[in-house]
Amino acid sequence: MSWWGSRYYDGFMEGAERAYLGRWRDELLAQAGGDVLEIGAGTGVNLNHYPGSLASLALCEPDEGMVALLRQRLGESDPPVPGRVFEAPGERLPAEDSSIDVVVSTLVLCTVADLDASLAEVHRVLKPGGRLLFMEHVAEHRPVPYAFQRMATPFWKRFAGGCCLDRKSGEVIAAAGFEVTSLDRRPMKGFFDITWPAIVGVAVR
Repeated sequence: MSWWGSRYYDGFMEGAERAYLGRWRDELLAQAGGDVLEIGAGTGVNLNHYPGSLASLALCEPDEGMVALLRQRLGESDPPVPGRVFEAPGERLPAEDSSIDVVVSTLVLCTVADLDASLAEVHRVLKPGGRLLFMEHVAEHRPVPYAFQRMATPFWKRFAGGCCLDRKSGEVIAAAGFEVTSLDRRPMKGFFDITWPAIVGVAVR
């Protein structure tokens, strides 16, 4: 994503954050604890939603423009968050095998270059019994909207930093060696009059 795009992102998402995404983040991240690694941390929107009892927080983001804003937001967080920023993609996470209690992925799996490889990395770094907390927009299950998503994805990716509208991320998580212990399907409204489905849930290694 360009420098301009990274600056534009928060404003683009502001309405959805106020309407429902902020509430979903609170609900999901209340379950985070111990050593936490967030993939695709973006501009640091999740920082205000983490509980104050984390042992550590590794914030991974591959986009240079996003990283600059992420570091700034981390430094300004109040109360301070015990976090470190790593310029790293989901396919190469900066953590040892079986070293992380919780991995967080919010609106990220749609943009990773290799979904299977990213989930394999998440599985690698999680401790046995460790949890993946996810909030992702996914492909529609209805044939007509799904056909539109598939048609629009090549154009949308160019505009939205590689975001794919037609990924079936929930199914891929379940097939990647995780036990999905909760999954709630919800509507994401307000984007160009398109209702995109989202999934919010927990998967255990």
